[in-house]
Amino acid sequence: MYPLKRNRRLRTTATIRTLVQENHLSLDDLIVPIFVVEGAKVKEEIPSMPDYYRMSLDILVEEINELWRLGLKSVLLFVKVPDLLKDNKGTEALNPKGLMQLAIQTVKKTCPEMLVMTDVALDPYSSFGHDGIVEEGIILNDPTKEVLAKIALSHAQAGADFVAPSDMMDGRVEHIRELLEAEGFHHTGILSYSAKYASSFYGPFRDALDSAPGFGDKKTYQMDFHNRKEALTETTLDIEEGADIVMVKPGIAYLDIIRDLAEQIETPIAAYQVSGEYAMLKAAAAKGWIDYDAVVYEQLIAFKRAGASLIATYTAKDVARILGKSEST
Repeated sequence: MYPLKRNRRLRTTATIRTLVQENHLSLDDLIVPIFVVEGAKVKEEIPSMPDYYRMSLDILVEEINELWRLGLKSVLLFVKVPDLLKDNKGTEALNPKGLMQLAIQTVKKTCPEMLVMTDVALDPYSSFGHDGIVEEGIILNDPTKEVLAKIALSHAQAGADFVAPSDMMDGRVEHIRELLEAEGFHHTGILSYSAKYASSFYGPFRDALDSAPGFGDKKTYQMDFHNRKEALTETTLDIEEGADIVMVKPGIAYLDIIRDLAEQIETPIAAYQVSGEYAMLKAAAAKGWIDYDAVVYEQLIAFKRAGASLIATYTAKDVARILGKSEST
């Protein structure tokens, strides 16, 4: 007890504080989301996501080279599909020469060592903007998971290392795993959006991909943010069905969910610091209300402290700069 025990002794100097730190952040922890569009020499800033861009395949080559040079080794690919290619069954998602398939091949050709994860969902391809096939205003579960499995297989065939179903349909992980196994893709992993909440933090992302629902909302398949125990149920089922990594989305408002899962499961947990979280950081920084670098670092450490092994974040390139600055001082 005091004065024999003085807790401040371990906070006396920066060297001591670093020595006893319980959690650390590395570039190896980060996954970089990338938005790909059709065309050439396209690099469009997303209005609601300052300093973040949609890019065509030729610019993607430059981006991948830069990420690898910075020490960022994992990407999560999303595509913005033209309206004329959208329908109710996600037909374009299965095109072997589609934008996602070409994006996967482009990354692997540019940097074979880069880990490629791919968004598996219908909403970018849906004329309704929903994550499933629609019939009379209802999102159909079982027909949707059939298509999702075929999409995942198409991504694996194109060279994806991990497929990431983000739809929240019941049973889709098992269906994807079974099809991948049947087709010989034993080493293609599944990063499942296991605890994806129906959140108001997704607005800028939907602007980026033009994937907002055309009617209603996504509350019949994404989770109710009032619920906590449900996350463990969903995640446990995904692990039983073959998920290799599980994800909690959004991030900072759901640290309790990450902590709950970390105490119950051994499977690696990814947190997604989503577009709305990123936009708020940028907006506050632009006003001079926060120290952007300091708050970004603090938030990412919070994910690690809660129990996340991996973090998908739009701040990844900023973090490379922040950590580089820290190491040079």
